Amino acid sequence: MAAVFDGRRRMRIVVAGGTGFIGGALVGALVERGYEVAVLTRSVRGRTAPPGVSFHAWDGKTADGWGALADGAKAVVNLAGENIAKGRWTPEVKRRIRDSRLDSCRAVLEAVRNAGTKPEVLAQASAVGFYGDRGDERVDESFGPGNGFLAETAVAWEAASEPVEALGVRRVLLRTGVVLGNGGALAKMLPSFRMFLGGPLGDGRQYFPWIHLADEVGAAAFLIDAPEAAGPYNLAAPESVDMAAFSRALGRALGRPSAMRVPAAVLKAVFGEMAEETMLAGCRAVPDKLIKSGYSFAFPSLASALGDLTG
Repeated sequence: MAAVFDGRRRMRIVVAGGTGFIGGALVGALVERGYEVAVLTRSVRGRTAPPGVSFHAWDGKTADGWGALADGAKAVVNLAGENIAKGRWTPEVKRRIRDSRLDSCRAVLEAVRNAGTKPEVLAQASAVGFYGDRGDERVDESFGPGNGFLAETAVAWEAASEPVEALGVRRVLLRTGVVLGNGGALAKMLPSFRMFLGGPLGDGRQYFPWIHLADEVGAAAFLIDAPEAAGPYNLAAPESVDMAAFSRALGRALGRPSAMRVPAAVLKAVFGEMAEETMLAGCRAVPDKLIKSGYSFAFPSLASALGDLTG
């Protein structure tokens, strides 16, 4: 408990959604920074905690059984939410996507309200889907919400955690783009490209706001530690590309062609509304506020990011 990092006493950070693709990497980064990390998970059975990490069961809806962890914590990080890209959006799937996000925010708010010593900061997940389909417009954090299911969900998601500010807790909103790493969206793209079947989705003109996993977790950790950081931050790389340019860059990184375009009509027929909002829509989200805050990207260019991940 007496470990010291950069002159700080070792402190606790609570992470909801800390066993997923992004959460697992963030937990590792926070431990490296000298924090003890309490990970909230639906099941602790069979999990072996590495040094500096502990697992705690939660139901995703309340603070029952874990709320005391927020008392005196450095931060609470809420990354919990149903995957938006599992298949067609039926009314039931859309309900689960929305409710999983709002329920987790209510659970975190309950824990913060009950804490005798409030956490310093809440880092709340969100998405660039907040802005909707914006064409080639350069979108910074000053832009308002767009239209569609994802934008409406993101607005409600962010609003659900807003009451912590009235409790004196600094709140950071992580409006994340497509995270590239050894998993996630890139893992779904690689097989077709490696089999010479890769190419852009639809006409390829939709912007593709991407970020390397190392910068996703690096930026989140940076904003947790930055006492002046508050409000929304676009977690997207400085180099903006559309889907066609992304496909060409991935093809070059793999030494493969990238001309096998997937028609929009096929995607709509298979995935419906989900394809329209996640595959065929785009947003040129730029990280202006993050850069102004002093964060330095490890992978600012797409070539450097894909070279690291495919090399």
